[in-house]
Amino acid sequence: MNAVTPVKAGRREWIGLAVLCLPALLTTMDLTLLFMAVPKLTADLNPSSSQLLWASDIYGFLIAGFLITMGTVGERIGRRRLLMIGAVFFGVASVLTAYADSPEMLIAARALLGVAAATLAPSTLSLLRTMFKDEKEGTTAVTIWTTSFMVGGVVGPIAGGLLLDHFWWGAPFLLAVPVMILLLVAGPMLLPEYKDPAGGRLDLVSVGMSLAAILPAVYGVKELAREGFETLPAVSLVIGLAFGVAFVLRQRGLSVPLLDISLFARAAFSVSVGTLLLTTGLMMGIQYLLATYMQVVLGMSPAEAGLWQLPVIIPGMVAAVVGTGISQKIGTPPVLIAGLLVGSVGFGVLTQVDGGSGTALVVVSSAIMFIGLAPVMALGIGTIVQTAPVERAGAASALASTTNEMGGAVGIALVGSLATAVYGSTLDDNLPDGVTGQAQEAARNSVSEAATVAGELPGRVGGELSAAAHDAFAHGMEIASFVSIGVLLAMAALVAVLLRKALPAPAAPPEPQVAGAADESVPTPAQSA
Repeated sequence: MNAVTPVKAGRREWIGLAVLCLPALLTTMDLTLLFMAVPKLTADLNPSSSQLLWASDIYGFLIAGFLITMGTVGERIGRRRLLMIGAVFFGVASVLTAYADSPEMLIAARALLGVAAATLAPSTLSLLRTMFKDEKEGTTAVTIWTTSFMVGGVVGPIAGGLLLDHFWWGAPFLLAVPVMILLLVAGPMLLPEYKDPAGGRLDLVSVGMSLAAILPAVYGVKELAREGFETLPAVSLVIGLAFGVAFVLRQRGLSVPLLDISLFARAAFSVSVGTLLLTTGLMMGIQYLLATYMQVVLGMSPAEAGLWQLPVIIPGMVAAVVGTGISQKIGTPPVLIAGLLVGSVGFGVLTQVDGGSGTALVVVSSAIMFIGLAPVMALGIGTIVQTAPVERAGAASALASTTNEMGGAVGIALVGSLATAVYGSTLDDNLPDGVTGQAQEAARNSVSEAATVAGELPGRVGGELSAAAHDAFAHGMEIASFVSIGVLLAMAALVAVLLRKALPAPAAPPEPQVAGAADESVPTPAQSA
């Protein structure tokens, strides 16, 4: 039987990829912009602490909650159509956020922004599956798309800081408007349309159950990480998990499910989801600690800390692209294993950071981590999308994005909680004389509060408390890093055992065809399979 020769992408597809990377970059930027704007925003709108918390969190909550639903909606109404609708609402919500004149309006605008953002990630990622029919080109395209998310996390603090230095707090949110206009103009010309003709009706009960599973679970995890054990977040997490089980059981009984659970029967798919979840969790968790270390211990501003991410993110981006290229020659499992091992070396270097370390050691350890784990995350997303049938690419893309969101939330919760527990215990054993009562309790809560308390104490005592808090926080990072090393080594062993047969080394490819004008028509499921 003759093998079907994959059709190579043409100029239209590669330019379309560049357009699809823009909304991916923006959704990550928007996660950081509000944090940068908090001081000016607080002075202007005077929100309560609860309102400020909801304005910060509701964007991420609703992205996580609606990703799976939007991935399936795109398959029903058309992936490009959903992307265009999302672009309109994202642009409108960005303007509403920028010009919000009350805390309530800000929260509502951020909520709309989150729902709109949930349409962008699965639409852009699943369109890549349609546009790039050659598996190697598809993996490369997904890697480039993934690096745009990484860039957004770095560009956000830098661009936000520069704009906030010269304009009002809402100015950074207007960055989205020209980008969305460009997407609305270029999208219909460059991006193909695709919808599953056998998609059937959207199961609204499943939509409600997915929201009831994800939203309480994310809220519970974040609040438990932020405040420690409290009844409401714990109950919320249990409710989310219960609805999650019910959601899975319902999907197994539907002929056209919202999320195709049978995808997890594929070893390449399920192991990639697990690897992506854990890798993202460890990276987000340790980055959360490092951001605190750089700003509190080293005394950097958010913009300065963002600039110091450039020597971390750029090598990681290069490693992601190079690693993808190598995987196309020797297979994905060896690259994943190598990346996990290199990442563990980076965590090993981080164990040498103490309260008196300078910037160099932090940046070097972060760069090694990112060089190792960026290819793992890129290949994980690529494998999830590429192993799913083309008609389920929207759901698979949504699951990959949801895994990223959940991995980040869980990672910050678990890694942050471990480091915080070690910090509090270590500080208790090393508190200087003269720090008692409420000052002691406040200092024990976090290194940020310890810095505030130290500034209010007499010179010698304040200096000793500051040094003790810095050392305790570094010790918390050290223990979290050792645990992360163990997790990465276990993941490497798991990948070696489970993926060696599921993802064998690629065979020599047939001679490719070059896409002509006729190949740029709207693909059908049969053409894209």
